[in-house]
Amino acid sequence: MTYEQIMNDRRAVNFFDINKDISESLLKEIIDVAVLAPSAFNLQPWRLIAVKSKEAKEKLQPLAFNQPKISEAPVTLILVADRNGFDASNPIWDHLKVAIGEEGTQSAMGSAAFLYGSSEDRKIKFSQSNSGILAMSIMAAAKDKGVDSHPMSGMDFDGVKAAFALKESEEVVMLIALGYHDVSKELFPRGYRRKAVEILEWV
Repeated sequence: MTYEQIMNDRRAVNFFDINKDISESLLKEIIDVAVLAPSAFNLQPWRLIAVKSKEAKEKLQPLAFNQPKISEAPVTLILVADRNGFDASNPIWDHLKVAIGEEGTQSAMGSAAFLYGSSEDRKIKFSQSNSGILAMSIMAAAKDKGVDSHPMSGMDFDGVKAAFALKESEEVVMLIALGYHDVSKELFPRGYRRKAVEILEWV
């Protein structure tokens, strides 16, 4: 499947087939491809919580305004971003030392601290913009494996953070339901997408 086909075929699926599961191995395959997405300094300031058990779904669903997708989809990912993902505690810096040496890594760490750590707004922008790239990568990788998805931002963000014991520096970016379209229920036609001529400005 070409990337163009993936993007044309991908839809935000509202109705999931409750009789079709996603195995742990398939989910890992999807994620291992998706994490090839770029991030600033390759810092990858994200992690994922896979909500799959009945108990976890029952905890998440009321916090997501009781959207049926939470219980119907075999798994829903909570995409978590770390506002402090640029600091020295990130183990990715150790990998960078191997690639470019101690001096180069220290310089990169200083740049990252200035660019992303100099204000709370910059921390939020850093963590959420990078994690947003991962979100689209997950949905594209899923579709390439024949798995449908639906991103969700309709939730009690603070409630989800508390219920799933996120660190103080972590925030919920979005939920991504993964599964298979219940073909007995028709999706709305794809909405109009503005083309390059409408959104692209040459300067």
